[in-house]
Amino acid sequence: MTTLDIMLPYYGDVALMQAAVRSILAQSDPNWRLTVVDDGQEPSVPGWFAELDDPRVSYQRNEQNLGVTGNYRKCLGLVREEHFVMMGTDDIMLPEYVATVRAAIAKHPGIGMVQPGVQVIDGAGKPAEGLVDQAKKRVYAPRVNGELLMGGEPLATSLLRGCWVYFPSICWRTEAVRKAGFRDGLEVTQDLALEIDLIQAGEQMLISETLCFQYRRHAVSISSQQAFTGRRFQEANRFFVEVADRLDAQGWTKAAKASRLHLSSRIHAATMLPGALKNRQADGARTLLRHVAGADIR
Repeated sequence: MTTLDIMLPYYGDVALMQAAVRSILAQSDPNWRLTVVDDGQEPSVPGWFAELDDPRVSYQRNEQNLGVTGNYRKCLGLVREEHFVMMGTDDIMLPEYVATVRAAIAKHPGIGMVQPGVQVIDGAGKPAEGLVDQAKKRVYAPRVNGELLMGGEPLATSLLRGCWVYFPSICWRTEAVRKAGFRDGLEVTQDLALEIDLIQAGEQMLISETLCFQYRRHAVSISSQQAFTGRRFQEANRFFVEVADRLDAQGWTKAAKASRLHLSSRIHAATMLPGALKNRQADGARTLLRHVAGADIR
């Protein structure tokens, strides 16, 4: 029987991490294994995991901080099953998550990615949809009636127009991700980079409308902290330009055009401008303006 590896690269708020772990323990389908790789130094965390006393849960703390990408790579190296999830430590698995993705894998053997239905919540756990998430759902995401299988240039084009997936909720085929790996120098675009790499390699994505995951969006996330300085958009611009060149070389001209335009990213930058000005981030505001205008920031 297929067991799902759930990888939890941890750094941050202890209470939110504990809520994430409890949501895994509450799964209706018991066929999962949780591996927590702690990249922080909170003193209470090791003892809390020891008290769980569940053989499906393993915990280890890094001797030195590896950073986001380094910890992702370590987690990937610890995966033992054919499919895994790289869950966020502030997100929540609803009780049917494991059952939903395992059923999808059984129905579509060899699938590279499974994106189930996701609800966005705020820091307090209440449903919350800002402009970005409304655009994801209403403008960029494909229409799904039950489930939808996508791949190739149509999927790449769709994601580059507006990245409507939620990385921590995706179930991945281990072998495919190990072949692609995580790219150096990326943080906030690491998820989209991996998805495009897999699509270019021929992997497909199954999109299910079954709601079974809660993605937490709040002001203390890495991406939000960097947004007012413009750092995330500097990274995004470099990524979109590089990907466009690769897609052109593959003959995927429609996807390349979407990458060069990266309209949703530019709109997102525009929404961050008031915050940058309010926080007196003058350099950040200038960077945001250049991104909105489509300037090449390299």
